[in-house]
Order: sequence, then structure tokens, then C-alpha cells
Amino acid sequence: MCRLQMYALLLLLLLGCKAESSIDDYPCPPTGTKLTYDSFGSSFLAENCQTCHGRQSSERKGAPSSFDFGTIADVRAHKARIFARAAAENVTMPPGPDDPPAAARHELAEWLACGAP
Repeated sequence: MCRLQMYALLLLLLLGCKAESSIDDYPCPPTGTKLTYDSFGSSFLAENCQTCHGRQSSERKGAPSSFDFGTIADVRAHKARIFARAAAENVTMPPGPDDPPAAARHELAEWLACGAP
């Protein structure tokens, strides 16, 4: 590979890499959130996470057993990691093809940043 091709490849890799945002980058709004576990979190998790991260899941598809989101306490214990993988612009979870829409990911970000009330 010639030097120019190597530089072009490196540039593409650098431009294509985007650091994940963290829960610390997304503060809870000053007025708090209207989103609660009952009004948002429970259904979002059931639709997008519980298939692999539920205590009752028989088909975890490689999800570590320590990452169960079956209760609100479990979610709160893992909220920073959930955020880093699935909230705001972070899209590595759930692994497609039926990804949650961007608006739902931003609601997840707000809910988690506010402590998952």
C-alpha cells in the first residue's frame, strides 16, 4: 500500500470514529424530568433491553449475567453503562435491526441522567 493510501485510510478511520458520550456529558434538565419508570423506563427496557438483559430471558445472546435490568434498582446500578451503550447518540445497543428511534434514545438519556426516577 502506498503512503497516500495509508494516509487516506487513517483519515477515514479517524473521521469515522466517534467517542461515546457519557452520562456526565448529559445533565438532568434544571426542571427535572417528567419521565418515570412507570411512564417511560419500564416500557423502553421491555421493548429494547429485556430480551437479552432480563432475569427471565432464556436467550441472552451473550449478554453477561451481571447485566440484568429486571428491576429499577438493577437499572440504577447500571445507568452509566446503559447510557454509554444506548442513550443519546450512543447506538451500540440494542444490536439492530429494530433500533429505537433517536427521540426515544434522547428520552432514555434524560431519564437516566435524572437518576431513573
